[in-house]
Amino acid sequence: MPGGGHFWLGRRQKGTVFAITIPLMFVIGLALDGMLAPFDPSRPLVFLAAFADLGNGVPYLLASVAGLGEGQVVAPTWEHGNTFLIVSGLLNMLVCLDAFDVAIGRK
Repeated sequence: MPGGGHFWLGRRQKGTVFAITIPLMFVIGLALDGMLAPFDPSRPLVFLAAFADLGNGVPYLLASVAGLGEGQVVAPTWEHGNTFLIVSGLLNMLVCLDAFDVAIGRK
């Protein structure tokens, strides 16, 4: 859950912002006809995009099981949707690292 670590550490305001914005970015990416990148090691940038998408965690798994995130390459918003999906996953990873830094007293 995005922001869960911040809730656990008592930083409720930050946790609330992360819990709302990161899943919202993921949903907007799907709504803009974004595509969840396949894990294809022969194409390094696609592989990295898939790893970034996986950073969304449970929403990624739910969207994959539900068959969402197929993407429409001909849609004018396809690239924007991909960007939202990738950035939401990477942002979730950064939020996890921030919670870890707070927990060990580095921040």
